[in-house]
Amino acid sequence: MSIQRLTPTDLEATAVELLDLNHEATGLLSVEGLCASIRRAASLLCPATPRQLVDAVLEVLRPLSPDLKRDVVAEALDLVVGVGDLLELRSAESGARQLYLAPPSYVTVRPGRHLLLGVRPNASPIVDESIIGAPVEHEAHTRFLTLETDNAAASLAAAGLHRMTAEQWARVPREEPASALIERTARLLSQHQMPGEIQGLEIIDPTTQVQYYTGRWRELTSRDEGMLVGRRPQAYGAPVWCVLDVAAGIPRAVLDFPVDSLVMPGWDEARHLQAAIDHHRGQPQVFRVRSTGMPDGNRLLDLFAPLPSWAERYITLVGIPMGRLKGALLTYRVPFDAEDSLTGFLSQSLWMTGIKEVQGR
Repeated sequence: MSIQRLTPTDLEATAVELLDLNHEATGLLSVEGLCASIRRAASLLCPATPRQLVDAVLEVLRPLSPDLKRDVVAEALDLVVGVGDLLELRSAESGARQLYLAPPSYVTVRPGRHLLLGVRPNASPIVDESIIGAPVEHEAHTRFLTLETDNAAASLAAAGLHRMTAEQWARVPREEPASALIERTARLLSQHQMPGEIQGLEIIDPTTQVQYYTGRWRELTSRDEGMLVGRRPQAYGAPVWCVLDVAAGIPRAVLDFPVDSLVMPGWDEARHLQAAIDHHRGQPQVFRVRSTGMPDGNRLLDLFAPLPSWAERYITLVGIPMGRLKGALLTYRVPFDAEDSLTGFLSQSLWMTGIKEVQGR
């Protein structure tokens, strides 16, 4: 028996292949690689808390990548939860988040192209590629199958995938003025008086540049007033998304998210409300549409702040996630004929403003 010495590059390639990814095209720390690691950990550990999953992935990957940050893995976990591969349930008593495997499902985003959702236990693949006759395509945090339309439904059903309609999956809320959401939240907030300081609390500064999301987070100061979106620490688990009524830097009332559903991630309501607050202050969040100059006329849609998961799902119905490009937090490649519908959706549902950039500028 001989012992073979492996280089870090060899180990990374082996790890990528174990995740059913192409090591020549995909890095272990790419969005695709991190999301695949999270799904694998979830398949072995769930039900589990977000912290447990992040810890498990860090334990495996840090020997190869000592500089891997917890926040990077946590962001990838949020993407996996947001797309619907994992289900988040929150305890009504303790408020603790627990993640469960979503059942294997698919959504037909257009004829012949199917978005795969869910995770099977024990690191089992979502589909057997040799049986279904098509490879699983990994694009950022999403997975797709391309199948002939004539027998796609039968093949997917035989593979044990449950069909979901686009409406069932996206779950887009009704449109309303930003002021209506703010007023409704203010009424709820007034019923949750909780005066006093909160150690470790972070808030989104509504006066800062909306195109630099990371830089918007900070601690409270004595100058802060009014309704603010934030995250407060808890004894166990990840920080809790919340909205606060603040006077002279002191919280007078705190309302934890989610309010309307125990199965909705708290960030959905928080991001929706922050978009309303930014619009109400006259500094709406922005998106950018870029002409790529490609023969098929595709466009690039750049986002500079994370959206509610229902908005990301809506965009995924027509767009392909491309990761982070040109300073954006997330970029999608979208067909030319979908540009108007997407810009209308973002403007009406999240009160955002579009920036159009012509190639070469």
